[in-house]
Amino acid sequence: MLELNSSLRRALRARAHNLHPVVSISQKGLSETVLAEIDRCLKAHELIKVRVYDVEHKGRDALLTEICTRLDAAPVQHIGNVLVVFREHPEAPKAVPRPAKKPNSGARKEPPAKPATLRRRTGR
Repeated sequence: MLELNSSLRRALRARAHNLHPVVSISQKGLSETVLAEIDRCLKAHELIKVRVYDVEHKGRDALLTEICTRLDAAPVQHIGNVLVVFREHPEAPKAVPRPAKKPNSGARKEPPAKPATLRRRTGR
């Protein structure tokens, strides 16, 4: 199980705020298929939320610990029925360099300036 420092955990909680749960654990508990799905989602997204149904508070803590231990992930947060789990990509995707901008073909001409308008004063 990975350990996170407090500043990284805070940043991950902020990133997870807008996420929706991608995996649900319900009556059958934490089966091998559910673990495989969590593993697949962690590979795709790095940071996921898991919703847990029909499990008491201490049971949810045990589930979070078991998920993180078996999948070599880090627990980020546990609020209510939602668990937040993080695992770095084994090979972090490298930033794709942007193609260079094409040079302009010739000098860019400025549009002609608008003529100044004259204001007429109305006499009083």
